[in-house]
Amino acid sequence: MPAAALSAPASAAAPSFKAIRSARAFEEIAQQIRTELAEGRLKVGSRLPSERALSEQFGVSRNTLREALRSLEHAGLIRLQKGATGGAFISERSGEAISTGLMDMYHMGSIHPEQLTEARIWLESVMVREACKRATPEDIAALSANIEQTAQALEEGDFEARARRNLDFHRLLARATGNPIMVTVMDGLLDVLGEFVRKIGNVDNAFVLPSRRRFMKHFAARDAEAAVAEMEASLRRLQRGYLSRVEDRGAAPAAPKPKRRSAAAAVR
Repeated sequence: MPAAALSAPASAAAPSFKAIRSARAFEEIAQQIRTELAEGRLKVGSRLPSERALSEQFGVSRNTLREALRSLEHAGLIRLQKGATGGAFISERSGEAISTGLMDMYHMGSIHPEQLTEARIWLESVMVREACKRATPEDIAALSANIEQTAQALEEGDFEARARRNLDFHRLLARATGNPIMVTVMDGLLDVLGEFVRKIGNVDNAFVLPSRRRFMKHFAARDAEAAVAEMEASLRRLQRGYLSRVEDRGAAPAAPKPKRRSAAAAVR
């Protein structure tokens, strides 16, 4: 079947797909769509042709095409919308794939609590340092408002709201960096952390709010070193509480220790 062109926005060259010959056709379809996106012939928000048109262009059955589209949807690259105005659209929320992947790793036991909490400490140190430089007055106001909302949830004894507000504080910090990669990575990590906290239940963290208020004084003054030190101290104390709770409940095995290499292997 000859190659056929897709309709595309006037500002972009029309993408072109080739008929599929591979036994694993759905993978090749997904790769061709990724290539068209990478080369700019498909843009965020672009609508792909109908299933019928695509299956003819690729030379595959609709079932094979749907398998490819579902794999792209799961990867966060497209969204499938039903109805008269529906279809397959290039998504602007592809960062969801990172969150989904991390959550799957956590549920399968590939991410241990110790690894989860230590990765959080490492990332937060970098994030705080950059956010301290780049935060706008609006960012600082949003962080301060979050602290008061957390205090209210604590006063009302609302564990779910308190946990959600606590995580939102770190999401706001990520956004204050102005870097979408940091936002995406932190969103994924915090989604997993939220699931972890819900599993182990309420942990005594009365020290968090006072620490948060000290942090904000350093943050608003653009004192990155003091802000990082305060945040790290708080997160390490939280980590100890989380891990002791896990050990008490036998909720998860400890993270495996890396194997030590022999001296001979180390110089290879």
